[in-house]
Amino acid sequence: MEEIVDILVTTYNTKEKFLRKQIESLLKQTYTNIKIYISDDRSTDENIQNILKEYEEKDKRIKVFIQPINLGYNKNFEFLLKKSKANYIMFCDHDDVWHKDKVEKCLKKIQEEKVDMVYCNCRQIDQDGIVLQDDYFKYKNVPLINGKNKLAISRCVGIGCSQMITKEVRNKMIPFKKYVIAHDWLAAFIANEENGMTYIEEPLFDYRLHTDNVFGGRDLNSNILRWKEKYGNGYESYLKYRKDVIETAYLNGIIMCNQYCKEEENRLFILETKRYYETLLESKKINWNIKKYFHTLYGKNQFKKSIREIILFHFPIIGYIKFARVKVKSKYKMLSD
Repeated sequence: MEEIVDILVTTYNTKEKFLRKQIESLLKQTYTNIKIYISDDRSTDENIQNILKEYEEKDKRIKVFIQPINLGYNKNFEFLLKKSKANYIMFCDHDDVWHKDKVEKCLKKIQEEKVDMVYCNCRQIDQDGIVLQDDYFKYKNVPLINGKNKLAISRCVGIGCSQMITKEVRNKMIPFKKYVIAHDWLAAFIANEENGMTYIEEPLFDYRLHTDNVFGGRDLNSNILRWKEKYGNGYESYLKYRKDVIETAYLNGIIMCNQYCKEEENRLFILETKRYYETLLESKKINWNIKKYFHTLYGKNQFKKSIREIILFHFPIIGYIKFARVKVKSKYKMLSD
């Protein structure tokens, strides 16, 4: 008997054309033994609920939940994880478009490799469906892990909408502990402590970039511009930006992982990495301990990213030059406005 695959979709004030395209792409999957759980996080646009109920009536594989209060991004996924019963689970953004064989290829890979997570590549598209990047792995220097690797502790591996996880990972994720900042980072960390993970280099979905993205996707210049619009162009603004990046994209993640850690070796690595990040935050001009960076954050497909990170972490006075020069809107910023 074919395995059931649960697809967990969270929605909130999604544009109708994006929502319909995503749901239709799920219904057209070549692997048909799926259950689609959709939780709307109390959208203020009542039309969203009508669209979801329309699809629920149209296809028995869809189950819709309307939240009575706004839960927030992570808690909404936690709600759906608690509803899921299948042996294999996929996370789904409400505005992307899945290629028709995404479920089929991810399921085949995770079963063949006998791992607890597989994550796939994608294309990045704009709000009109125009392809901006045809290789997200390459564009964002996504860590590439086969088996187990410390990178699944020190940084996020694979965006949630690219992941398939096993029920064993799901069981260890819920209920969410006090300090969960990202369900996808948590899923990868737990998979890494279990049977590990693998990846698929072929793009299996289109990841939509627009002004309402909750996380990720934007280029560096766009992120800097957004920051400077709020906090200005001076060196103090840059140090505040650097502190925010280190805490949000690195330090907070390992603090989250520490709550779930069961292996002593990983716990020691977490404590060591936490001290490294905290030392970086104390450095205002130069931190010469670059060797620590390579021990903590370097791995396959990280070369280009490592140059940017080393400058940000260890030579903030040089990084400020780049920060100060960003004045013209990047093409991705313009496309998303």
